[in-house]
Amino acid sequence: MRNLSRLFVAALTCGMLFTLTTPARAQATNAPFALKNGDRVVFYGDSITDQRMYTLLTEQYIVTRFPNLNVRFVHSGWGGDRVTGGGGGPIDLRLDRDVTAYKPTVVTVMLGMNDASYRLFDAGIFQTYADGYKHLVEKVKKDNPGVRLTLIQPSPYDDVTRPEGFPGGYNAVLLRYASFVGQLASEQGAGVADLNNPVVAMLKKANATDATNAAKIIADRVHPGWGGQLIMAEALLKAWNAPALVSSVKLDAASGKSETQNARVSKVQAVKDGSLRWSTLEGSLPFPLGSPDPNAAAPYNLAVASSDFVQALDQETLTVTNLSAPRYTLKIDGKSIGEFTKEQLAGGVNLATLNTPMLQQALLVGKLSQLRSNVHNSRWREYQVPQANDPQATQFLPALLKNLDAADEPLTKAQRDAAKPRAHQFTLEPK
Repeated sequence: MRNLSRLFVAALTCGMLFTLTTPARAQATNAPFALKNGDRVVFYGDSITDQRMYTLLTEQYIVTRFPNLNVRFVHSGWGGDRVTGGGGGPIDLRLDRDVTAYKPTVVTVMLGMNDASYRLFDAGIFQTYADGYKHLVEKVKKDNPGVRLTLIQPSPYDDVTRPEGFPGGYNAVLLRYASFVGQLASEQGAGVADLNNPVVAMLKKANATDATNAAKIIADRVHPGWGGQLIMAEALLKAWNAPALVSSVKLDAASGKSETQNARVSKVQAVKDGSLRWSTLEGSLPFPLGSPDPNAAAPYNLAVASSDFVQALDQETLTVTNLSAPRYTLKIDGKSIGEFTKEQLAGGVNLATLNTPMLQQALLVGKLSQLRSNVHNSRWREYQVPQANDPQATQFLPALLKNLDAADEPLTKAQRDAAKPRAHQFTLEPK
């Protein structure tokens, strides 16, 4: 493999593999979702993973979309990391303490932003990356037999909304590194997720629409805000064959008959005033769109509008045909959700984009996910690592870590309880 990686770097030096960014394995049509009941997922990487944004968004999607799937998540990013390690220790220590200790069945790895050193492509620097990445993958596989790896091609340096810092730009260098990640994934039987090209495509569209807010999506050109991280989460979820469907309900107002996907409809009733009432229990919750940072809502909304996230991953459709009145007010549990023409309802309305009780429930799941992650991060970064070599800490550290670990269980239970869908009463009232 070392000889192969040297051949690979020679090809990169010549520019031969600049466009090799295709996934290591093609995704099969209608392939099942990659995660399974009982999985333990560790997200590993540098500061972009350490932000716990694309990783939390991925977790929130999975918990709301698959409320009966028992999957645990550990967020193990460390700012400044390279394939050799960094501030959290050398690579072998990092992997032992921050990955293998959690007995993962699934591990994602995103490294490269720091490894390429923010400069023109350098063959020697790249060789360190290639050799170090191979060591990382082989150690994770050796220490965690049967683990399923997803290697993430590094997210972009923003050369879209601002001028390149040198000819060709730094993101072109990262794309060369991404080519190697795809090749390594193929050789090692790992999955691969491209978190670069989809974000660049979104940035280009956003920049053409609103250059000022587009530049705020990755304000420092390295660390995306929530909008950019949402598109990164989308790319990872697509690599895992995540479904677009939240639920689908089709009602015939004339006959009262229904056709559903991932939902159950009951008590369909036509009222004398022309209203239509029914009860729906969906199998999932919509994804909680909306910026977690209210001060950054504009760039977040621009990122969503410049992407296919809603179409690709957030479809909660209600279709009602054979209505008689021109316009209707949709109410859920007595609360007005919006007004629609009968043509809009016949064509299908995506409830995931509306302020419904289901969305509010999903937002609660998001808050609980953040809380659970914060507790674990505090355990790790404030106590476990900084106190590890303090002789006085040996008196209290084991018990403290055990208590913080124990807190994860009720927080996870609260998160999963909040994600369980509930039945809701729907009414269409003629205007």
